[in-house]
Amino acid sequence: MAELPHIGKHCYVESCNQLDFLPFDCDGCGNTFCLQHKGKDDHQCDKHLLQTASVDYKGPKGFSCSVKECSHRELTPVACEHCHLNFCLSHRHQQDHQCTELKTSAVPNEQTAQHVANILAGRQPPAARKPLKSLKARQTAARVALMKLKGKAAGDKGIPDTERIYFTVALPLASKLPPRALFFSKRWTVGRVIDSIADSAGLHNPNNTGAAQKLRLFAGDSGDLMAVESRMEEVMTDATGVFSGSSLILELVAADTVCLPQPENYRTVL
Repeated sequence: MAELPHIGKHCYVESCNQLDFLPFDCDGCGNTFCLQHKGKDDHQCDKHLLQTASVDYKGPKGFSCSVKECSHRELTPVACEHCHLNFCLSHRHQQDHQCTELKTSAVPNEQTAQHVANILAGRQPPAARKPLKSLKARQTAARVALMKLKGKAAGDKGIPDTERIYFTVALPLASKLPPRALFFSKRWTVGRVIDSIADSAGLHNPNNTGAAQKLRLFAGDSGDLMAVESRMEEVMTDATGVFSGSSLILELVAADTVCLPQPENYRTVL
C-alpha cells in the first residue's frame, strides 16, 4: 500500500511522532499534536505553563489592622466609628486600639468606675430593687465561687494564668440558656468580653450594627451597667462590687440602658 505523507501531520511530541489525519493545533505553543497529546497538560505546553506560573492574583487580599504590631487581616472592613481607621476584630474597640478620640472624649481610666457610679446614682429605675448584700459578704461569696469556677470555666487558653478572671455569666432571659462558667483576661475591655460570651454561647451579637438594642454586661448583684469601653480590671473594684468569682448578666437591652431593674430574675448559680 502506498504511503500518503502529504495527508495528516505528525505529533510534535518526540516520543510519539504519530501521524494523525485529524491533528490538533495548540493555541498556546502553536504546535500540532495527535488526539492523545492535544491537551496542554498532555504535551507539557511551555507557553501554557509560563502563563500559569506568571499569573498574579489581583483579587481582594483582606483588610489590614491599623495597629502597627498587628498582622491580622479581615475579609471585610471593620472601621472604628470614632477615629474611622480600620482594625481587626481583636482591636476594633476603642480601648483595644488606643483610639485617639477616646483620649480626648472619654473619661480618664482612673475615673471611669466613679463616673459610671455617678451616672447610675442619678438614673435608678423607679421599681423597687432588692437590697444588696454587704461588700464583705459579696467578697466572701466571690472567693468561694472562684474556687469552684477555676475547675470548670471555659475560655481562651492563650490567656496567662496571672491575667485570668472568672465569672458565672447569666445569659439573656429570651435565650432560655443556662448560665456559663467562663474566664477572660483582666486586660480585655468589657466590649470584648461581651463578644467572647456571645461567641461561646452562639448568641446573635448586634453590637456592631445599627440595631436599637445592644448586648450589654451588668453586675450580677446590683444590675449596674459595665461600660463597654472600660477594661475589666478597671470595673472590678469595691465601688462596683465586681470581683473574680462574681456573677455577671448579659442581656439585650436598649442602647441607653444603665441598669437592670430586677437582676434577681436571672439564674446566676451553675
